[in-house]
Amino acid sequence: MRSMASSVSSKGIAAIVGVGPKLGRSIARKFAHEGYTVAILARDLGRLSRFADEIAREEKAQVFAIRIDCSDSRSIREAFEGVLSLGFVEVLVYNAHQPTSWHPTNFTDIKVEQFEKYLAVSSVGAFHCAQQVLLGMVERGRGTILFTGCSASLSGIAGYSELCT
Repeated sequence: MRSMASSVSSKGIAAIVGVGPKLGRSIARKFAHEGYTVAILARDLGRLSRFADEIAREEKAQVFAIRIDCSDSRSIREAFEGVLSLGFVEVLVYNAHQPTSWHPTNFTDIKVEQFEKYLAVSSVGAFHCAQQVLLGMVERGRGTILFTGCSASLSGIAGYSELCT
């Protein structure tokens, strides 16, 4: 990704990790509407590029699509090299999750590898993404990090242990 720092909004960068067709896209659209330069990150770069074009056109904003695999620390570092090349990250929103089956699964039937993948995305990925922007925020004395999640992480739902992580 080429550096676009000279054309970045004075509000800075809003980096939205985990942009899909619902909440992530809505969050990205809101920050673009509020005048931020927006970096949207997710696994599916094709779909992400369409979202970036759509939001940029509708909100008349700069929106950059960057591929990321939140279960892989190297992918996170590489993705944030691209994000940080745009300028100062004022806001990080972590909205990533590992897709799950919408059919209840007995806890004893969940494979350890499957559960570890959910933890890697929902928890470890959030940790790594926050590390990428936190030092810059501390140095500047400002910045916001927001973590989204579903209510299942607070109250649990029988048959959806992976989702509740």
